[in-house]
Amino acid sequence: MDKTSKTPAADQFSGTPDILFRALRQQPVLMQLAQEQLRNLWPRLSERATMPRPLPIKPPLELWQDAVEYGIDSTQRQLLFWDTMRRAGNGLLDHERRGCPPVLAFDYDIVLDGRSLERPVNYALARIKVPDGCPPADPGLRPFVVIDPRAGHGAGIGGSKTDSEVGVALRARHPVYFVIFFRDPEPGQTILDVTAAEREFLREVGALHPGAPNPVLLGNCQGGWAAMLVAATAPELVGPLVLNGAPLSYWAGHIGRSAMRYTGGLVGGSWPVALLSDLGNGRFDGAHLGLNFEAMSPGNTWFRKYFDLYSSVDTEAERFLDFERWWSGLFLMNGEEIRWIVENLFIGNRLVRGGIASETGAPISMRSVRSPIIVFASEGDHITPPGQALRWIADVYRDEEDIKSAGQTIVYLLHDRVGHLGIFVSAGVARKEHHEIASVLDVIEAVAPGLYEMRITGAEEAGYQVDLQERSLADIRALSGNDAATEAFAALAEVSEVASQAYDTGVAPVLRPMVTEQAAELGRRLHPLRLRRTMISDANPGLAALPVLAEAARRTRQAASPENLFRQMEQVMAQQIEHTLDTWRDLRDGATEAFFFGTYGWLAAFGIGRQTRDAIAEARPAAATEADMVDVEARCHEGGYAEAVIRMMLLLARARGGVRRSKLERSKRLLSAQPPFAAMSETRRHALIQTQSELVSLAPEECLACLPILLPASDARKRAMGVVQEVAGPVKDLDERTRDMLHQLYQVLGLEYVELAEVV
Repeated sequence: MDKTSKTPAADQFSGTPDILFRALRQQPVLMQLAQEQLRNLWPRLSERATMPRPLPIKPPLELWQDAVEYGIDSTQRQLLFWDTMRRAGNGLLDHERRGCPPVLAFDYDIVLDGRSLERPVNYALARIKVPDGCPPADPGLRPFVVIDPRAGHGAGIGGSKTDSEVGVALRARHPVYFVIFFRDPEPGQTILDVTAAEREFLREVGALHPGAPNPVLLGNCQGGWAAMLVAATAPELVGPLVLNGAPLSYWAGHIGRSAMRYTGGLVGGSWPVALLSDLGNGRFDGAHLGLNFEAMSPGNTWFRKYFDLYSSVDTEAERFLDFERWWSGLFLMNGEEIRWIVENLFIGNRLVRGGIASETGAPISMRSVRSPIIVFASEGDHITPPGQALRWIADVYRDEEDIKSAGQTIVYLLHDRVGHLGIFVSAGVARKEHHEIASVLDVIEAVAPGLYEMRITGAEEAGYQVDLQERSLADIRALSGNDAATEAFAALAEVSEVASQAYDTGVAPVLRPMVTEQAAELGRRLHPLRLRRTMISDANPGLAALPVLAEAARRTRQAASPENLFRQMEQVMAQQIEHTLDTWRDLRDGATEAFFFGTYGWLAAFGIGRQTRDAIAEARPAAATEADMVDVEARCHEGGYAEAVIRMMLLLARARGGVRRSKLERSKRLLSAQPPFAAMSETRRHALIQTQSELVSLAPEECLACLPILLPASDARKRAMGVVQEVAGPVKDLDERTRDMLHQLYQVLGLEYVELAEVV
């Protein structure tokens, strides 16, 4: 704990040496910021500054022919482009008339409507119907429950294609459920009400599948922290967690990158969402979030996706309309909901440090999650970069041994380039990453507790090879960036709290009575994301002739050749426009980061944010005490055959440092077919693994030495070693450390090592 934690609040500005020390610490941070920005920005600027390839020089006659051909082609494409935009506008109007239903590619039945609960919410549990061509679902298999993000748009993106995480689970015969939500929130609903409703959904799934293991809970983007809240408040209801592109550590990131995390600092905290909610008559318009997402990549969202439609309108129109069906469906939140999200997660980052209270007032701790966790992130994701998806691991756990002693299994998978939405909608990602994640979930309970990176090698045609390689928290910190921004974010959190109190006291009481529902609805209709679509729709009488002209262009379509000089010029110009917008974005992001550190870093130097930093320090897990170690060593003597087998498998896993899926499959067969494990419930097996993991992590030598006490009979020792050897596999496939541990197991049990060959 630093010196400011010992300074009374009244004297926080009087500790001149401490203030000077903190001020001096800002200089290297700002220097590092400048260096990283230059290092990251210069290659991109240099690449964009390169001259485009020279265009061919054509004789006048060919040039004239190209001009005529291009004139016809361009006119037709413009008509088809604007007609597609008209259809997109009509799609928005029709989508809203139908109540903005989920954009799922699968039929479904609503099993439980959250609007009928004691604390009603605008959520519902839907069961996905098995489509034609898929095998029937096996009710005894582990169900899959998908939670989509409620971040401005509607539900269904995680199942908007047949090749998706939903499709993968259906083809594997798992029952699949989807947590959907409606456009308008229920009056007074809160995020904790939503969490309570999702717990009810899981209870309903459990009641529908009484003989199946606890369901897999898949959280996409913001659905990830929603899934984590459910798992932390009701761990007994949840099976493995899969977090896809889910932001859990909002302060994390590398300097010079991840600029979206600084957005709250530009406006002084959370008070703007309170203002926008009040202007919406108590409801926050998701269109504001959608506009923020578009501004993250203006070259693509404001130009490239429209140019690609114009350039290839003959083939791109349906794909564009399919995505627009989800992107243009904009939903609402209660003001209390969005403020809770911004204050507790975006700005406060309280989930990772146990600073959020449940309905009962008890703190919600991510350490309460007992189920295995798989995190899928991508280096190409600018909305949820790997740091925000992974840093919570290093914040919640002291080290990798702490993870093991807690009996927790955490697996992370990194993609090198796919963007944020591609994590959910890319068919290639579904066939590879989501398919292999699902295959690991089948054997996840056989993975020894610890931190692993999932590596996928091979080709789809021959079948992918999956390895889980043990990692440390140092790897997580390297992926997620250093802690240089922590003090500045802590200062922002306290500035935000003061600014919000000032708004609530001085502005809100005057503004709220002035806003009517009619005025709020008018503001929503005039939002740019809606207005630009409704203006280009059949609601605009000025476009009455457009469908006729577009149909005529479609019938007489004459596409220009790719070698057409003007088509080539069009591509060069488009590239330059996109580069200009991306350069503006990079300069804007750099200025945002500099402003953030230059403002909140200096405020932190003068003591602002000290209470938040102290709370972070207090939330860090403490090391095991001497009394704890005495208790652990005593517990190493407890148990019998089942404890001994699990303990030996964990000792081998510890020596090996990684595991292949083939070994996990053998381990699963052991845990599901051989006595005494076959008679155990999944909960009992998981508790057994967690207990032995804690012992092996804290006292591995004592665990090894106590094996003869757990296996006093010679026959039991031989049988146990046979089972362990069966899971370990052929001796020739074992590395030196694993063979050495096997040798030690034989020695401590008084068995001849030569029996190893006989068992194999």
